[in-house]
Amino acid sequence: MKLSRRKFCQVAGRGLLVASPLVRALGQSPSTLTAREVVARIKKNVGVPWFTPTADDFKIGEPDAPITGITATFMSTLDVLQRSAAAGNNFVITHEPTFWSAADVVSDLREDPLYNYKLNFLEKNKMVVWRFHDHWHAHRPADGIFTGWNKAMGWESYASPGADPFSHEYVIPETSFEDLARDMQKKLNTHSMRLVGNPKLRVTKVAHAGHYIQQCMQVLPHVDVVLVFECREWEAAEYLRDAVASGQKKALIQLPHEGGEEAGMDECARWMKTFVTEVPIKFIPSGDPFWMPT
Repeated sequence: MKLSRRKFCQVAGRGLLVASPLVRALGQSPSTLTAREVVARIKKNVGVPWFTPTADDFKIGEPDAPITGITATFMSTLDVLQRSAAAGNNFVITHEPTFWSAADVVSDLREDPLYNYKLNFLEKNKMVVWRFHDHWHAHRPADGIFTGWNKAMGWESYASPGADPFSHEYVIPETSFEDLARDMQKKLNTHSMRLVGNPKLRVTKVAHAGHYIQQCMQVLPHVDVVLVFECREWEAAEYLRDAVASGQKKALIQLPHEGGEEAGMDECARWMKTFVTEVPIKFIPSGDPFWMPT
């Protein structure tokens, strides 16, 4: 049984697009595993009690229909959805939103042609999208996103013992700020990194600073380099610029959002393979959305 377009829009019009409870056999895989069953296993293995309210919920699709494969991704962009369909994966687990707002609210998008294009693609390919954000960060024994980031950078052994777990402070072998940035750019496969500070500055202490200026101010006294990837441009960068002008030997690396968190969803794919074996699981990167002139 299939949702009519009119019924679908009625559901979307209530504000948050949620999954239909209807069951539709796909006939694409001998496996009977459903998206809802995969989520139940995730809840069992995530290491913390499931809490509400949470962003972690089905955003579109029929969670009780059999799935043919799983994509883990940082952002469920149209490109990622297209690549997932081509790979035979009809269940997409995304860390960030599908419909461009924090809560995937779509009530104002019903007449938007791009929203409808993306919606039509998802419906046509019988895809299910579930968000895995809050609980992947809450995962124990360690935040799943930063576990993946540490592996991508090769910094697992550099984490400072006893440091604030939110800032993820590191003590790395001494290097120049410029060389640190180049190494990070290469390992995270990012293209639009931006820097504040003296490229020749010698650095050993690095930390993530979160989204807001208060977090940046709290971390900066303890480190040489602050990392941000979801900050207001007029806050962290300008604070660091003034810190440098005041004579402080400090620097900032501003990564694109993906540069800070995408490796964590590669880790998610590896993690899920330990308890989901019936269907293929693939990490599909959404990649840095920006490009810069050479």
